[in-house]
Amino acid sequence: MTGEALVGEATDLLQHLIRNRCVNDGTPTSGDEMRSVDTLAAYLEGPGAEVRRYEPIAGRGNLVLRIEGSDPGAPTLCLMGHIDVVPASAEGWQRDPFGGELVDGEVWGRGAIDMLGITASMAVATKRLLRSGWRPRGTLIYLAVADEEALGTYGAQWMVEHEWDAVRCDMLVTEFGGARIPIGTSPRLPVMVAEKGSHWMRLRVGGVPGHGSMPYRTDNAVVKMAEVVRRIAAFRPPADLHGIWMRFVDGLELPFARRALLRNAPGLELALGRMPLGVARMMHAATHTTFSPNVVQGGVKTNIVPDSAELQIDIRTLPGVDRAAVHALLRQAIGDLWSACEIVEEGENPATASGVDTLLWRALTGATERLVPGGSTIPFLVVGATDARFFRRKGVTSYGYGLFSERIPFDEFAAMFHGRNERIDQTSLQLMVDLWQATARQVLA
Repeated sequence: MTGEALVGEATDLLQHLIRNRCVNDGTPTSGDEMRSVDTLAAYLEGPGAEVRRYEPIAGRGNLVLRIEGSDPGAPTLCLMGHIDVVPASAEGWQRDPFGGELVDGEVWGRGAIDMLGITASMAVATKRLLRSGWRPRGTLIYLAVADEEALGTYGAQWMVEHEWDAVRCDMLVTEFGGARIPIGTSPRLPVMVAEKGSHWMRLRVGGVPGHGSMPYRTDNAVVKMAEVVRRIAAFRPPADLHGIWMRFVDGLELPFARRALLRNAPGLELALGRMPLGVARMMHAATHTTFSPNVVQGGVKTNIVPDSAELQIDIRTLPGVDRAAVHALLRQAIGDLWSACEIVEEGENPATASGVDTLLWRALTGATERLVPGGSTIPFLVVGATDARFFRRKGVTSYGYGLFSERIPFDEFAAMFHGRNERIDQTSLQLMVDLWQATARQVLA
């Protein structure tokens, strides 16, 4: 099959996945991922394909395809993509977010980048390997999961906890990496070898109720919480120049002076102010535990001084930052108002990481160097959360990767995650189909 035919298949499959509208709003009854499970099963089923569906609760579906290897002692590689997407309003989009339109070589729609494009390209690569009569020593698993956009409860987490034998593997690749960071002179493609943890927290402050017509010297909980929010937003925790960051900086092959800036905390803060905004945000998040005060609720009626207010904070932690460290940083940020804050709820999800001296790293690097002239891989960490964490905790070497062309500028690319005008170009789809085939052949040969 020609490259043009393969990219046509990837485009068509991606369009179907976008149009399936598997929108996950965080509620158990949303998602309806079985629609895309059925789409993928219809595409993949055929001679040599063992396709199984799993449905933890009605409508929330996962799909597993296995190409069994000839040697039970050989490694197993899993290509995993999620099939749910976050909500999207048509307001502010140039195209219908669920239309899956192909315009000037780009497929538009919610999930095109996060991560239906990767999921589709993995399926096309898997089917291509089946068609070719490929008989590997190791086993290849294609895994499409639900619910990644809401903690993975009915997707990867459920599969790992309830159907581990179906997805047991030694190595895994999922989202996302391979975007060309506009720093340096030659393409350096980040492989996500780790991801930050999340420590979401809900704080409450109290006040004294009173009549809204007499606000003088009242103990207004909303006003108090507003100051807590202001302090958290202004807080600047120290940079942590961990080992993954240092390897990333060295891999950029920058001039000595620029590299030296990025290798020390004061220099990094200076450099961030000079970078394109999308790059700066990612670099900052990769070197700091971050605190984002995102939801505030308080008061019950316009003419009543509120006696309670709550704040939900999105906290993302670097490796090694635990609950005690988070509390210490918050105390530092909030200062004398910390004693007025009550922790109502918090959830701890520690950071995870995989090593880089692995067969999978070498395979991805080799494929990248062949497909991207002058390109090479460098380690980095995902600043959000992915389903890789469930597999890392099982001892699986897990990376986030892909290959994206230079057609969409990095700032624009970064803004599309959960944003407007999400799309992916067909050159990127072609690169990824080739990447997954080459990686599977090398790892499982």
